[in-house]
Amino acid sequence: MRKESIQLRVRPFDDRDADAVVGLSLRAWASGFAYLERVMGSEIFGRLHPDWRKSQRRVVEAVCAAQETRVWVAEAGASTVGFVTVELRPEKSIGEIYMLAVDPDYQGIGIGTALTEFALAWIKDAGMAVAMVETGGGSAHAAARRVYEKAGYVHLPIARHFKNL
Repeated sequence: MRKESIQLRVRPFDDRDADAVVGLSLRAWASGFAYLERVMGSEIFGRLHPDWRKSQRRVVEAVCAAQETRVWVAEAGASTVGFVTVELRPEKSIGEIYMLAVDPDYQGIGIGTALTEFALAWIKDAGMAVAMVETGGGSAHAAARRVYEKAGYVHLPIARHFKNL
C-alpha cells in the first residue's frame, strides 16, 4: 500500500471501536511477544505471559474504558487501522503515549508517525512540558523506535533482567 493512496482520519475512540482496536493491537503486537519468547525462553515467557493474547485483550479493553486515558483511532476509509492512548501526569507535567498500534496490513506508510504527531500535539495543548513513550529494545520494536526518534524523542537505554528460580 502506498502512502499517498491512503486518506487517514484520526478521531476520538468510541465504544463501538473496541473490537477493531483489540484485534489490530493483538495482530500488531504478536511479533513483539514472539520476540520476547525467543529472547527470554519459553519457560520464563510462559510464567510471565501464560496467555498473552487474553491478558493483552483485557489490558487494551481496560485502557480504552478508563476515564483518565484519552484514546483516538486512525481510520482509512471505513477501516480502523490504528490507535493511540495518552495518559497525563499533571503533577509532573508529563504526557505519556501509553499504547500505540497499527494494523500490520497498514504498517510502514506513516500511520504510526501520524498517531504519534497527533498525540504529541494533544499532550502539548494539554499543558504538559514533557512527553514520554516506552517500547521494546529488540528487533520487533525497531520500527516503533524509528517513529519515536523521528518525532524527537530521546532514547534512554534501560536494562531489565529475568532469571528462572
